[in-house]
Amino acid sequence: MIICRTPTRISFFGGGTDYPIWYRENGGMVLSTSINKYSYITLRYLPKIFDYNFRVRYFKTEETQTLDEIKHPSVRESARALGVNKGFEMIHHGDLPSGTGLGSSSTFTVGMLHSLYSLTNYMPTKRELALKALQVEQQTIGESVGSQDQVAAAFGGFNRIQFGGEREFEVDPIILGKERLDELQSKLLLCFTGFSRSAPEIANHQIRETP
Repeated sequence: MIICRTPTRISFFGGGTDYPIWYRENGGMVLSTSINKYSYITLRYLPKIFDYNFRVRYFKTEETQTLDEIKHPSVRESARALGVNKGFEMIHHGDLPSGTGLGSSSTFTVGMLHSLYSLTNYMPTKRELALKALQVEQQTIGESVGSQDQVAAAFGGFNRIQFGGEREFEVDPIILGKERLDELQSKLLLCFTGFSRSAPEIANHQIRETP
């Protein structure tokens, strides 16, 4: 059984410049950090003793015979992207609800891919993991999402992430001493308002207006 923990993130500056429609023409940059709120995925090949081949549990439970029948787009397309057709069981737990603006959807995709890679005995690099998550979300599923969440979840840490060019992105860690980091953290407060929203709905309008 694979157990995978993937961090969510906070973005300080540069959000919006991480959309391909912007940075492929103009470049982009964000300053962000992963935080100690996580997405947890457990994954295993499913024994052939059940009357279904795939079992997927998040806030819903899906039990299907084929991969194509799985309704969760990230689970289905991540497995397709890595060629995993053998029956599996996936269980997800999250420290945060969806729609909080901390990149939880992309965190899930990165964690799902990392778990599937591990299940097939392959350890991807952080760059491979981020690029595959971008492919699944932006190209395969067609979500209106930027590129910072996938990179932040795959790399972790406090980083300046630059977008654009042939490599799509570059990650430069921000190195701080403990005293300076403690000072920064003492000035930050993270609150849950009780409200959530769909980021792709907002992003659709932004992407249309970007030209």
